[in-house]
Amino acid sequence: MALKPVLGKLGSKRVVLASASPRRQEILCNVHPGEHIVIAAVTCEMGLRFEVVPSWFKETLEKSSFATPYKYAIETAKQKALEVANRMHVKHLRTPDIVIGADTIVTVDEHILEKPVDKQDAYRMLSRDKAGGYGIQALGGMLVEYVHGDFLNVVGFPLNHFCKKLVELYYPPPKHTLHHIKHDSIPSVETFENLSDEESDSSSPIQYKDAIKMDRSKPHSSGGVCSPGSSNIIKPNCMVPVENRNRVMENPDKFPSKIVELLDGFRASKALFVASKLKVFNLLKNKGVLQSVDVANTINASVCGTERLLDACAALGLLEKTIQGYSNTDSANTYLASDSEDSLHGYIIHSNDHLWPLFTHLESAVKEGTMQNYRAFGKKSENLFQDSYYQSMEVKQRFMAAMHSIAKLTAKDVVTAFDLSQFRSACDLGGCTGALANELVQKYPNLKVTVFDLPEVIANVSHFQPVGQHTAPVTFTSGDFFKDNLPAADLYILSRILHDWTDEKIHVLLSKISAACKPGSALLVAEIVLSEEKINPPRAVLQSLSMTEGKQRSASEYKQLLEKYGFTSVQIKITGNFLDTILGFRKLSAH
Repeated sequence: MALKPVLGKLGSKRVVLASASPRRQEILCNVHPGEHIVIAAVTCEMGLRFEVVPSWFKETLEKSSFATPYKYAIETAKQKALEVANRMHVKHLRTPDIVIGADTIVTVDEHILEKPVDKQDAYRMLSRDKAGGYGIQALGGMLVEYVHGDFLNVVGFPLNHFCKKLVELYYPPPKHTLHHIKHDSIPSVETFENLSDEESDSSSPIQYKDAIKMDRSKPHSSGGVCSPGSSNIIKPNCMVPVENRNRVMENPDKFPSKIVELLDGFRASKALFVASKLKVFNLLKNKGVLQSVDVANTINASVCGTERLLDACAALGLLEKTIQGYSNTDSANTYLASDSEDSLHGYIIHSNDHLWPLFTHLESAVKEGTMQNYRAFGKKSENLFQDSYYQSMEVKQRFMAAMHSIAKLTAKDVVTAFDLSQFRSACDLGGCTGALANELVQKYPNLKVTVFDLPEVIANVSHFQPVGQHTAPVTFTSGDFFKDNLPAADLYILSRILHDWTDEKIHVLLSKISAACKPGSALLVAEIVLSEEKINPPRAVLQSLSMTEGKQRSASEYKQLLEKYGFTSVQIKITGNFLDTILGFRKLSAH
C-alpha cells in the first residue's frame, strides 16, 4: 500500500496515540510510506511520527448493552480517543490533528474475558484454550495453533487495517458511496464502507465495520472517527483533504484555529518561561494548593500579575485551578519543578535566556542568513559557545543544566534504540554532565564509559552526578575533540554535536573518530532526523531558523555522511523522542 502521499500530509500534523501500550507504540512505528530506505543490509522505515498521551477514560461501559463484543471494543477505543482529544483541546493551545484510540478484548462464546487478576485467574483462562493472559508475540505464542485474521490485531493493534483507513481518511471514496450516520459525542459525520471479503468475514474474532470522516458541510461539525478494527482515529478541528487530479485542495475551516494558535504561541512560551524562572512550579510542588496572594507574596510579585500568570498556566494545562487555589499538574511536578529528577527546568531557562533573544532577531537572521549572536548578546557567533564557559560560574552551570535536562529526557531512548551489548567500552564525545553516559552504564553494567569534554565542563560536572548508583562509575576526561587525541573505545557517541558545526569541522571530527576506530567498532549519533522533504518534524525545522553554522540532516544525508568516513551497515531509528539515533560500523580494511 502506497502511504507516501498520506504521510507527506501528516508531516506537519500533530498525531497522538491515546495508549500507553508499548506493543501498540512498537507496531505503530512500523507505518511506512511503501518505499523503504535501504541502508546497507538493514531496512530503515521512515514513517509516521506520533506522540503518546495515555487516555484517562475509565473502561466502565456496560458490556451487556452492546449487541456484540466487537462493538464494545470499538466504542471503548472511540471513547479513549475522544477523552484525549477533548483533554488536549482544553489544556493545550494546539489541538491534535489526529488521535488514535485502541482497545483489545478477548472473547469466548460471545463472553468478554477481563484481564486476569492473579496467577490463578490467568491459569483459569489458559485452561479454556482460547483465552488470553499471555503475550502471543512472546513465549505464549507456543500455545497458539493458528490465528484467523490479523496477527498484529491480536498483539494489540491492527496495523494493516489502520493503514487502509488512514488512506481512506485523507483520500475518501466518491461522494455517492457516503451515507450519513450519527455517533454519540460526534455532532455529524459521514461513513463509507470499503472492506474486503476477508475483513468483513463474520467468523473473525473481531469484525471491522465503520470508517468515518468529517462532514464539513455542517457548520458545527467538530470531529470525525475512523474505526479500523479495535482502533479509532479522531480528527478534531482539522481539514479533510481531497485530491483533485494533479493538485491537492483543502476546504478551509470557518475559523483559522491553527493560525491563531501559532499567532499566540509566543505568549504561551513566555508564560512558561516566566513561571519557571519565578520558581512557581517549585513552590506549588512543595506547598501544595495555594491562593494567588500566597504565591505572590512568596515570589515577591504583584497579586494582580501573579493571578494572571497562574490563570494562564492553568489555561495551558500546566496548573490545576479549583476554589481552594492553584496546584501543579503531574506533568508540572515531573518536568517543571527544578528539583525533579526528570526536570526540564534548566532547558526552559536556557530557552528564555538564550534562544528567545536569538529568535527576536529572526527577521535579520533570514535576511542575512547568519546567527544573530552579536545583536542578541554583543558577541561574534564563532566565539559565543566558547565565551559562555569563561563567564561567571552561575552562567556555566546554567548552560550545563540546560544540556543536562535535555540529555536526561532523551538518554533512555538513545541507549535502548539499538542493542549495544557487544561493545566493551564507549566514549561520549562532548558528553557534558554525563547524563547519557550514566544511562548507558545503567543499561549495560559491564560497559566502561568515558565522557570527553572541554576542561571547563569537566570541572563542573560533580553536582550533576546521580546519587546511590550501584554500577561502575563513568570516567570523565578533559580535552578538545577537534584538537586532542581521543580516548580509545569500541563505541564512539556524538549526541547533539553534528548539527552545530560546519562541514569543515565535521570533517575534522569524523576523520579523527574513523582513524581511532578499529574494524568492528561503531559510531552512535543522536540527532533529530529530518524527513526527506525536510519539513518534518516541525521542531527541528524551526530550530534550524537560529542559523547556526551547522544544519539538520535527513536519514539519507546521515547515511551518506557516515559512509563517507568508512562506516557501513548504517541503521537509523526514529525514537519519537527529541532525538533519533544513527548507528554505523567501521568497515574492515580492504586487504
